[in-house]
Amino acid sequence: MAKNYAEIAFTPAVRTEQEKHGSRRQYERMERLERGTELSFAEADFIGGRDSFYLASTGENGYPYVQFRGGPPGFLRVLDAKTLGYADFRGNLQYVSVGNFKTNNKAALILMDYPNRRRLKLYANAEVRDASEAPELVEKLTVEGYNAKIERAVLLHIEAFDWNCPQHITPRYTMAEIADILAPFREEIRRLEKENERLKAK
Repeated sequence: MAKNYAEIAFTPAVRTEQEKHGSRRQYERMERLERGTELSFAEADFIGGRDSFYLASTGENGYPYVQFRGGPPGFLRVLDAKTLGYADFRGNLQYVSVGNFKTNNKAALILMDYPNRRRLKLYANAEVRDASEAPELVEKLTVEGYNAKIERAVLLHIEAFDWNCPQHITPRYTMAEIADILAPFREEIRRLEKENERLKAK
């Protein structure tokens, strides 16, 4: 846990609950650890392999809003050790996250690797740039071959991150991941079928 992740997440009310339930001493020790807050190769590699993430923002009425963002693997780009970016594709035209960021640019992200039961949480400040005003940035974030209209670019300036416990993550697999898992079995079936045909022909 990066030190300033605790500074953001562990508000006085959170610390009170930790004290009440017996975990405060453990997290006090973690808070004292001096750790870097810039993304390392491990985080960059993990982020680059994701095809989705969950994005939280807060509206003017104080209600949080969580949005699912999806695209081809790697559509969320690591631009540098403190900055992520993605092309915001046209969706259902509600613009809730975009509207929320107009008055409160604080964001939280959760990135999941369900098969390997890994989870990365990030706090960030969001910066929204209209596609017509930032063509070079949009070009950098464009996913080649993905047919979707880009309305804007979103930059996420990282404040803190934390790798989370895998304890209650249920493994789930995409069709592509299942195909990769089954590939050697299918190859073995083809080999056995050929062998069977050869033996029949004798």
